[in-house]
Amino acid sequence: MICLLSLRRRLPALVFLLLTAPALLAQPTNPDTRNLLPVPTSVRWGAGSLNPKTRLRPQFLGPTDTSIVAAVGRTLQRLHLNAPATGKLATTLPLLVRYGKVGRPEQFDAERYSLRVTPSGVSIDAPTSLGVLRALATLEQLPQATSGHPLLPSPTVLPQVVMLPEVDIQDQPRFAWRGLLIDAARHFMPVSVIKRNLDAMAAVKLNVLHWHLADDQGFRVESKTLPRLHEVSGQYYTQAQVREVLRYAAARGIRVVPEFDVPGHTIAWQAAYPQLASGDTLYKTVYQSWRLANVALDPTKETTYALLDTLFKEMTALFPDPYFHIGGDENDGRQWRGNPRIMAFAKANKMLKADGKTLDKHALQTYFNRRVLAMVTKYGKQMVGWDEILGPGLPQDAVIQSWRGKKGLYDAAQAGNRVILSNGYYLDLNYSAAAHYATDPLPVDNPLTVAQQQLILGGEATMWSEFADSVIVDSRIWPRAAAVAERLWSARDLANVPDMYRRFGAVSRQLEGLGLQHRSAPELLLRQLAGPTADVGPLRTLAQVLEPVKEYKRHFQGFTYVPSTPLTRLVDAAPAESDVARAFGWQVDSMLTAYGAAGANRTTPPAARALLLRMRRQLQTWQTNNSRLIPLLATSPTLTEYAPLSANLSTAATLALERLALLERAEAPTAAGQAAALKQLDALNKPAGQTELAVLPHLRRLVGLR
Repeated sequence: MICLLSLRRRLPALVFLLLTAPALLAQPTNPDTRNLLPVPTSVRWGAGSLNPKTRLRPQFLGPTDTSIVAAVGRTLQRLHLNAPATGKLATTLPLLVRYGKVGRPEQFDAERYSLRVTPSGVSIDAPTSLGVLRALATLEQLPQATSGHPLLPSPTVLPQVVMLPEVDIQDQPRFAWRGLLIDAARHFMPVSVIKRNLDAMAAVKLNVLHWHLADDQGFRVESKTLPRLHEVSGQYYTQAQVREVLRYAAARGIRVVPEFDVPGHTIAWQAAYPQLASGDTLYKTVYQSWRLANVALDPTKETTYALLDTLFKEMTALFPDPYFHIGGDENDGRQWRGNPRIMAFAKANKMLKADGKTLDKHALQTYFNRRVLAMVTKYGKQMVGWDEILGPGLPQDAVIQSWRGKKGLYDAAQAGNRVILSNGYYLDLNYSAAAHYATDPLPVDNPLTVAQQQLILGGEATMWSEFADSVIVDSRIWPRAAAVAERLWSARDLANVPDMYRRFGAVSRQLEGLGLQHRSAPELLLRQLAGPTADVGPLRTLAQVLEPVKEYKRHFQGFTYVPSTPLTRLVDAAPAESDVARAFGWQVDSMLTAYGAAGANRTTPPAARALLLRMRRQLQTWQTNNSRLIPLLATSPTLTEYAPLSANLSTAATLALERLALLERAEAPTAAGQAAALKQLDALNKPAGQTELAVLPHLRRLVGLR
């Protein structure tokens, strides 16, 4: 039962807790991160803990906010710390929640908070309810294992003992805009997918869902004024479902910024309303390809702006956030150049280059952007667009989202526009979490003035969905998006990559408990690929060290994808970043360090002996896996294409085992033998089935050890 106390009744309880709680630590210490992600601004761990048999009863000091009451209830349920009903035997202590006002994330209200856990109870103090939500996210990451009891893995398991350590946390975000883009246009993402990802966002303190809702392959929102827009797409969100998502996000302190991309990426629009087209091609359906179409709306027709005005009037009313994203990317102007009427318009309005013949595409698109900006402004919104919209004449009211590089970020800030960084945070490129972690919106060497730095709002991780449907999208976002979340929340000098990956394990378990399918969906796909009677183990062993090829190379490696292509191959079950390969790479690093410290002494260093044993076992598993997997690969047409990778893994492991044997005998390889082995490893480094062996670079470093 949640206790809503009056102000007069809450004050004595608050005073009692503050007066009776033991001091945490008299002097600050060097805090450790434990399982906290993002790392808070300041953490002081105490020696005590909350009694494992304790239950917490919430008490609120602040304006009435049903979202906060519900959020506190969710946290207590997940931690199994709900206060018992009257009469049940249990120690009940207060969870004091104090905040000054109901926070409005769209106004960038403060998210700072303090969180204090002592043997006498828990207290949260924040200037706004947003800070309370961030404090609850931290509280859910505090549980630690007690003797004989594992760390709480999931809110769905039976209640177990939870130990909350004594701690004093002061925390606030570095950047106000910390987003995740989910592309629901290319592959439709049902409401359940959006909701569980909102839960994951809240867990790592991301606060903006950038909902990409329209592209060449679909227009995904019901329009009552222009119904053909959603009718031609088949799958779409009803306006009632949109409001449901908005409520769900708001209850977690997350804003929702919609994107309706114009003038490019609009074949779905033109399939519904052909009068929007710049060219002669008529589309009867949405685009059935992933190739860039270079199709754009006609920017010279008043009917184009009339239709856009009708749509934006409806959509700005549906989405309450003050920011409204209009896209503006990847329009090369070729359709405009090929249309004599559009070229005549450009000439009449001085939108040609110096030669008097060539279209200045940027000038014409800036004209279009200004018209759209006027509409968006009329409906009380601030326009956001990708960095292509930046140019002479673009008002400073427009917010720029930089995806092409840091130059666009800096150019926008120097022009006086507010900016969001996405370059370096593209999750769909299958880069490592470490690569995203190393990308900072404001690195030490940035060229901006102090005033210009204030224009950097933050950043967004982006998940484009050409190769991610509703089944596997979680595994493509998480846990790597957590690296972006920490980079945008925590201090710039936080750079301990191994510690980040260590904490990923705890975050992954937490997200799994929230209903995310980043682990379960790939495992289910592996079992489907193996078949009902086959042993999935050998296939799992191979998949664990595979990664999809980086960037957008899947488009160009012998397999043609269209929107209806099932994403059910091994490449789709493989992790975006291989934990197994990375762990082996760290073992190689440790081995190199140990032998480097040994200097001229060629005997095996004591520190390396146990490591050698672990590495040998792993290499033997990889060496023998191919013989176990061959029967399955031979009988499954969907797996046959991965046979070369299985064989290459076995060969590479054999070469690495030979090098380990020399290390154990304290023998140096011959120069010729080592060169031949390295050449053979290089020859094995070829993708197949749009995947590559992620462990090969680490094996090469091991074989190349001198």
